[in-house]
Amino acid sequence: MFGGGGRSRRRGRAPAATLPSSTASNRTEHSVSCWYCDCKIYAFNDMVFNLGWKHARYIKAWFSVGVYFSLIALVGISLFLLWDPIGALYSSGGSVGTWLQNLLASSFSVSIMDTAIIIGSTILSVAFHEFGHAIAAASEGLQMEYVAIFIAILFPGALVALNYDLVQNLPPFSMLRIYCAGIWHNVMFCAACMLMTSLLPVVLYPLYVSGDGLIVMGVPQTSPLSGYLSVHDVILAVDGLNMRKTDEWMKMLAQDTVEKNSSHAFIEGFQSYGAASSGKGYCVPNSWMDASKNLWQINDKVSCPDELIAFGKFTCNGSTTFSGTGRAEKKEAEDKYCLIAKDVVKLKKCGHGWRGTDEEISCTCLEDEYCLVPILTSGSSWIEISYARPYSFECLQRERNLSSWHATNKNFGLGPCEGTFVYVGDPLSAGRSVKLSPYRPRWQLFLFIADVPYILENCLNCLLHVSAALAAVNCLPVYFLDGDAILETTLFYVGWFPRRQQQMIIKVCRFLWTALSIIMFSRILYSMTVYNG
Repeated sequence: MFGGGGRSRRRGRAPAATLPSSTASNRTEHSVSCWYCDCKIYAFNDMVFNLGWKHARYIKAWFSVGVYFSLIALVGISLFLLWDPIGALYSSGGSVGTWLQNLLASSFSVSIMDTAIIIGSTILSVAFHEFGHAIAAASEGLQMEYVAIFIAILFPGALVALNYDLVQNLPPFSMLRIYCAGIWHNVMFCAACMLMTSLLPVVLYPLYVSGDGLIVMGVPQTSPLSGYLSVHDVILAVDGLNMRKTDEWMKMLAQDTVEKNSSHAFIEGFQSYGAASSGKGYCVPNSWMDASKNLWQINDKVSCPDELIAFGKFTCNGSTTFSGTGRAEKKEAEDKYCLIAKDVVKLKKCGHGWRGTDEEISCTCLEDEYCLVPILTSGSSWIEISYARPYSFECLQRERNLSSWHATNKNFGLGPCEGTFVYVGDPLSAGRSVKLSPYRPRWQLFLFIADVPYILENCLNCLLHVSAALAAVNCLPVYFLDGDAILETTLFYVGWFPRRQQQMIIKVCRFLWTALSIIMFSRILYSMTVYNG
């Protein structure tokens, strides 16, 4: 996916002859072999050279800043990649491989729309990268020979071909400006995407509302939430925490997973079954608890009927009171209650597992109530999701403006447009399966353009991730990438080592980081294939 180093820099190859402008501007060439094919374009030579040479003073200053940034990035990313195999033995989430995998996977999808966005983002990022090399060379008085779009084995890319002998005759810092230009342009492209994303609420304000829930843009049939949510529903809160941005949705679910996996509040009487308490309790009346005892079967002491959820008593010290390991089965069953989740969520909350609620949650209940928490299997979480359906026909008949209705109805589930459901399972898999956007139309009349903010946000997000990944990869001192040329030129520029030692250092670095890069990307591709499979 990622283009090469943005230069023609093959050792032992004679420099290509410079074509006259009138001929070069009308030519395209093709090269095809068993493992490599490309298309050489000459149409942009004169235009780019004239632009770069005309504003050479400002362009040189611009790319001089990029040199210092690229050198710092090269050292930092190379050291992280070197630490990656060692760090993977001690931690699962702090390595550069994991960071780069998240960077790539965050913009990966299998839908037609998202695939088109990824392809377009890659083309723009590579084009901006190569334009940086070309305009930097033009400011130094060098005209590029051609722009090449190639496919090497199965990997597409692009490069700007320069006369290598002419580049070598430049001062070392001028060479660095050319080699670092692509990385610097990608970094600035990322900054521009971040700025545009931050300005989206202002740009979309006339037609869209933001900061008051997340509108559902898509729920596949395979999603665990497909039975609860529909397209154009609005997720208002998760466990009482109001949702304003899409990253808050995933962050909330990730926190619940971390806390659930790290919880030590295992139920003593049911450790062999992997049961655990989330600390999210409800004040259940004693009459409900008495009625639930009739559901128990003597031979089934652990599971409840499919439509019911098991609950256990919760105490203020953070433990769930169950009988000891040696108690009889019948006595253990008396400490467990099977209740209907949709009825329980309407009750007053208790326990220490709730986050983001406006009211103070106590671990105690009224005299005729008891704090019960759901008993979850290992790896599952209890997520309470509040939602609204402001664009449904029933809701539009009663309320024409969701915001005005929401101002007079604070309690979820009491109005015709709102409700609450509980999801029990893996929250991260459920969260990733739903497409959300923080921008929803102000009026039902504009519902047909509800997808526009989602597409714009996805485009900017994908551009940011692809451009950042392209800059990070080109910082590595790997064969045919920018980092290789930057490292060689920097060693020659500082002059700390004799020429023979410089060549030895360059060869060792190329081989080492190329091998590490192959291992890292093989692991990333394997992980992404297994995950999406």
